[in-house]
Order: sequence, then structure tokens, then C-alpha cells
Amino acid sequence: MDRRMFLAGTGAVLLAAPLAAEAQQAGKVYRIGYLFPGQPAPAKNLLQGLADLGRVEGRDFVMEYRFAEGHADRLPELAADLVRAGCDVIVTGGTPAVKAAKQATQTIPIVFAAAGGAVVSMGIVKSLARPGGNVTGLLLQLSQSKAIQLVKDAVPTVTRVVLLHDPTTRPGEILGTFLKSQHSHAEAQNVVLQSVAVSDPTRIPQAFAEFKQGTNGLVIDAASVLTMTADQICRLALQRRLPTTGYGRVFADAGCLMSYGEDLGDMARRAAGYVDKILKGAKPADLPVEQATKFQFVINLKTAKALGLTIPQSVLGRADEVIQ
Repeated sequence: MDRRMFLAGTGAVLLAAPLAAEAQQAGKVYRIGYLFPGQPAPAKNLLQGLADLGRVEGRDFVMEYRFAEGHADRLPELAADLVRAGCDVIVTGGTPAVKAAKQATQTIPIVFAAAGGAVVSMGIVKSLARPGGNVTGLLLQLSQSKAIQLVKDAVPTVTRVVLLHDPTTRPGEILGTFLKSQHSHAEAQNVVLQSVAVSDPTRIPQAFAEFKQGTNGLVIDAASVLTMTADQICRLALQRRLPTTGYGRVFADAGCLMSYGEDLGDMARRAAGYVDKILKGAKPADLPVEQATKFQFVINLKTAKALGLTIPQSVLGRADEVIQ
């Protein structure tokens, strides 16, 4: 064999090795875990985000769904089940879900499609700029103080407001600090605030029974147990003739007076970008946590009419959408 033939053969072998490895990697079908506190439903926005990046379900990846159906105590076992299933990456929604996933594995990459600022104080990530572990994702940033203000702006006669919240989303001192700040903000607007806790989706009627006499406004916190019972909450609020603002447009769609919050669909689609980068070899520790960039303020004028309310033009003008 002359020198040219030898070099050509050697080059072909060296070239074939990375090509073979790339082909093997390209042919892998990844397993994506999806841990969600609410009711079973397809992760359509996440799937759309992956499709936009060229990843096709069934061909490039399969989904492993686990839903807690409003029972936060089920999340740790569901997270452990996803670890046993051999997922390549786990996507979560909400702080309790990402906490459960973090406790279940320190090695499998975890992407939270939406979680509160407590992810830092709870040690889920070291910092937003440098997560430093196996977890990263997208952060909710709006405050319930805004919701209290919206109720007061829309209905100036409101004087007593209930804050419906799930205490499991803010454990320990974080919950105390949150509630204290909300009471202070309400007081500054001449509103008396009553906080009512509910962590079980079957106990919504009991929560409403705790409302004190004279309550004439309702604010609903960001929590899966509340989102999944939006229809029931809005129906009871309408029966009580309570102008209500819920965290997320699902509440305006369900018949509450208003809703506001981050565009969760957009956040889920952006979470797909994290998943794509991780499957290409990026480490969560090197992917900074990002904040929401799109928000929605929706007013339901049908509900306003049913409540006998006229929403001030100054408030209507701020809405991203008005349901007629």
C-alpha cells in the first residue's frame, strides 16, 4: 500500500468515527418527564415549542406524564417515578413540583416552566444568573399586590378583600413574609385583607365559608390547586357577587371579573428551548434562569354586567383583552 492510499484510508476511518457517533446520537429517542401539580392534560405549549425547534414527538422523544391532580403530597413519589423511568430531562410546573423533582434527583436535568422567586431562598438554584446544579427554568415575577390594586381600581367601593392562597407553595418563613407584605399593601389602599388557605381541591366550598361578613372582593393567588378549580371558584364568586381577580387568564375565561399574570403558554414554549439545549449537551448549571416577558390582563365584561358593575375606562384601557 503506498503512502497516499494509507493516508486516505486513515482519513476515512477518522472521519467515519464522529459520523457514526453523530448518527447514533441523532437516532436516540429521548425520554422527557413532565411533572405537573394539576389535572391530566397534554403539554401542548411545551410540545409546540419542541416542534418549532424540529423535535417531533414519537420520532425524537417520548413523554412521561405525571399529574398530582391538585394533591401536592403526591409530587415526591411522582417525581421519584420519573427518575425510575429513566428520563433524560424532567419539566415541571410550579414551585412544589420543582422542589419535589430536585429532591428526587441531583443528576437528571430539571427545567421548571414556571416557578416563584422562592426557588433561590429554598435552595433549588444557587442564583438566577448561575443556577449551579441540575435545575434551571423560567421565573414568575408578578406580585399579588398588583391584583389587590386592580380590584380596587376596577371597583373603588371594595373595602374587604379575601386572598385565596395555597400555603404549600411558600413554605415556612417565606409564607409569613408574603402574607405580611400583602396585608401591608392592602392597608395602604384602605382595604382590609383576609387570607384564606386552601391546599385541597375538594375544599373550595369550605374556603368560601370562611370569608368574613362584609367581604366584597376576592383575589386568587398563583397555585395549581386554585387554577384547576377555576370554574368552581368563579361560579361561587359570582354567586357571592364578589368582583374577583385571578392569577392567570384561566380565571377570566372561567367567569371571574378579571385575571392577570404571566403568559404561561409562552413560558412553556420557552421552556422547550431549555430542553433542546440540554439534549444537545448543555448543563442546567450554565443556563441562567429567565423571567417572563409576556403578561396578560383580561377583563370579563359579561361578568361585570352580571355583577352590575361599570368598569372605569382607565382600567379598560389597560386590558390586553376584553371578553364581551
